[in-house]
Amino acid sequence: MSRQPDPNRRNEQSRQAILTAAADLCAEVGYAAVTVEAIASRAGVGKQTIYRWWPSKAAVLLEYMHRVREERAGFPDTGDLYADLLTQTTALQRLFGSDAGAVWRGLLIAAQSDDVAADGVRELLEQAVVEAKDRLAKAQGTEELRVDADLDMAVELIFGPLYHAWLLRARPLPEAYMSDVLKLAFDGLKPAHVAR
Repeated sequence: MSRQPDPNRRNEQSRQAILTAAADLCAEVGYAAVTVEAIASRAGVGKQTIYRWWPSKAAVLLEYMHRVREERAGFPDTGDLYADLLTQTTALQRLFGSDAGAVWRGLLIAAQSDDVAADGVRELLEQAVVEAKDRLAKAQGTEELRVDADLDMAVELIFGPLYHAWLLRARPLPEAYMSDVLKLAFDGLKPAHVAR
């Protein structure tokens, strides 16, 4: 008895092929040069398949970034705030240096003039900030972090240097960059009675 192909599996394979094609093209030619037609050609699907699932190339690349972030830049919680921040920020630094970084840079630039990109970028950033603040708030409860620390400012203090250096391409970032940033930040964030 012959088995019918599973349409859900076929759809997921096509979806993944489209996401991969879009990200690869963005890394190769830059966000501005990527078209839905080029994505469809690279993925081996029709343009209508892409438009059935996404309204634009920005939407395709935003879904790609959601997936990458979940897989590679989530927030650990081992009970050691410093170690967790170092793990997460180092993963983010590596992500910025990968093809996904080219996609994210393109989306950040597109967000200045494209409403779909702007809404998606804002959603991704808000999700990341909430996760970081939740982890910091937990550390306040265990006295790893000053209870009077402004968590929004703490997030900016921790992640701002990485975004600044990466976006402006001010200098090559050494592997230990986030370790150095966190050492400086923690001098001000740790409770006065905690010695490092």
